Amino acid sequence: MSSDTIAELLERVLDGDPWYGTSTLTLLADVSASEAAAHPVAGAHSIWELVLHMTGWVHEVRMRLEGRAAQEPDEGDWPEVGAVTEQRWRDAVTRLAEAHRALVAAVRATDPDTLSRPVLDTRDPALGTGLTRGLTLHGAIHHTVYHSGQIALLTRALRQG
Repeated sequence: MSSDTIAELLERVLDGDPWYGTSTLTLLADVSASEAAAHPVAGAHSIWELVLHMTGWVHEVRMRLEGRAAQEPDEGDWPEVGAVTEQRWRDAVTRLAEAHRALVAAVRATDPDTLSRPVLDTRDPALGTGLTRGLTLHGAIHHTVYHSGQIALLTRALRQG
């Protein structure tokens, strides 16, 4: 798959017209800070926690694409939400969008041959390592779709419960 196709898929998932339904930013558009911080499903992460997690992993995938050895995101796997304010929530959503857009720009700037090169690491399924850069990008798309589905379900649970 070409760099342009991967970039387009990343854009569609974030804020476009994905074939499966609603894009991530559309799902988040009317979520309030209190809703984002809530835990309507016992044992599940909050919407806000998911957004922070997704942001960290999008940054990490971009760093892997650019040649950094694979590791956990700099922010950690599941960063703490901290103080619950509308401004901090909107900032978190903005950072998610910026992280995705930076990844899209990096993908578009990548020599297509780079996609077949391995990420600098050894295989660790828990970290999603030991893959080519192209497969890692596919994983990033799947990761965003997976957590966007969770966000949709959590939003529904909050508003129906």
